Amino acid sequence: MRKQPTGAADAYPMRINKYLAYRGIATRRAADDLIARKKVHINGRIAALGEMVGEGDEATVRGESSPKEYRYYAYHKPAGVITHSPQRGEKDIKQSVAGIKDMREVFPVGRLDKDSSGLIILTNDGRITDRLLSPKYDHDKEYRVRTLQPLRAGFKKAMEAGVDIEGYRTKNCLVRKTGEKSFIIVLTEGKKHQIRRMVAALHNTVSSLERTRIVTIGLDALKPGQWRPIEGKELETFLAAIGMCAPQKKQGG
Repeated sequence: MRKQPTGAADAYPMRINKYLAYRGIATRRAADDLIARKKVHINGRIAALGEMVGEGDEATVRGESSPKEYRYYAYHKPAGVITHSPQRGEKDIKQSVAGIKDMREVFPVGRLDKDSSGLIILTNDGRITDRLLSPKYDHDKEYRVRTLQPLRAGFKKAMEAGVDIEGYRTKNCLVRKTGEKSFIIVLTEGKKHQIRRMVAALHNTVSSLERTRIVTIGLDALKPGQWRPIEGKELETFLAAIGMCAPQKKQGG
């Protein structure tokens, strides 16, 4: 095991369960269980619950199987497909990728409403869910939007300053007008139907909405229904941006 979880957002020292989570060995809860079973060692001695790991320390897990092999995919959700929990007659993302062997255990992180399209991250790594969805973290998500009516003169300024949507004022955001009826918006939060509700509050209506980026992962050339693996340097950059480090690779032989 490497001595440092490269790319971790938190400075040393850090709790041993957090260290193991960053290394992709186990979730924090599972790490606490391993520690309680005396499977975790720091510098050759048995670790204690809540113990801190310093930058020069070496932490190991003994007598356990190899770390879980995490998988990450960028998926272009088509309009009309439900993110999850479909009702009668509807199709969700899991059904769309069910025939792909490597994607049987993955799940979508977050959601896009049925009428929206664009980027969804699919993974079997539950650790990133909190990092991407919790309001504790501000991570960019970019959307391309078209409206039914022309954008008013003060639209950009009003959207960027925050909009009152049924008693909640949205956070500041970035908006770039790309046409008479189109704009790009970058949010750091994700309230239900937020962009549609913001546009409605400014007396307009969204006609199409597509998410094009989540943090450092872009939709790129993916067509609706297509996916691609997130791996290598792209994965390392993404995990570092959300305060995690890349999972360890299984050793050959």
